[in-house]
Amino acid sequence: MSDGSELVGGGRIRSFVERVENLTREKQEIADGIKEVYAEAKGEGFDVKILKEIVKLRTQDKDERDEHETLLDLYLRAMDEAAASA
Repeated sequence: MSDGSELVGGGRIRSFVERVENLTREKQEIADGIKEVYAEAKGEGFDVKILKEIVKLRTQDKDERDEHETLLDLYLRAMDEAAASA
């Protein structure tokens, strides 16, 4: 008599769970590797916050990056103008 696990695809469930567990381990290893690279850069005097910003910008396409920079400039100028008129 079956315990019912095969009725709900116990073997398939185990496969999914094990794949997620493996990927989670790999993700942690990659995150640790990234931390090591940033630590190395910091040790050589580089500003890690700036490096992270560069990485973020490089993942954006040119149009998205241009829009971000335009909005940032617009908001900064609006704040400056509001402060000057206060």
